[in-house]
Amino acid sequence: MPSLIAIAITTGILSAVWGWLSVTLGLLTWAGFLGCTSYFASSDDRLIGLGASLLANLTGVFWAMTIINGSAWLGSAWLGNPYLGYALTGIVAFLMCAQAQFRWLTYIPGTFIGACATFAAEGDWLLVVPSLVIGGVFGFLMKQSGYGLKRALTK
Repeated sequence: MPSLIAIAITTGILSAVWGWLSVTLGLLTWAGFLGCTSYFASSDDRLIGLGASLLANLTGVFWAMTIINGSAWLGSAWLGNPYLGYALTGIVAFLMCAQAQFRWLTYIPGTFIGACATFAAEGDWLLVVPSLVIGGVFGFLMKQSGYGLKRALTK
């Protein structure tokens, strides 16, 4: 059995489990799938890849909250001038990319995934964080169990 098919099987099964679990726990199902996708799209399918993916996602949440709160503050402090919020967005986007100079933060798409999830959830980071993290763990389990299934079937 090709690895891709084995991963597809385990991903299908664990996606159903994630759907049920996320609803049961009151988490954001779609944000969990973003965490899963972030791991799948990373260049390292080991535990280190999961860690780097999750760290990037979480810094993205931080940066999104910086934009949300900073823009609100700048807008009220400067008579509702939206241009200051736009400027802040540009500065933070620069920082989101520049942080990739640090070894554990090289995964820029993961940072933007975390930020986008936070924006989509209207800044509810307390809900976004566990959804992204558990989703990322599910992504890791999907891929690793797929590899395990392939090994078991080829023996």
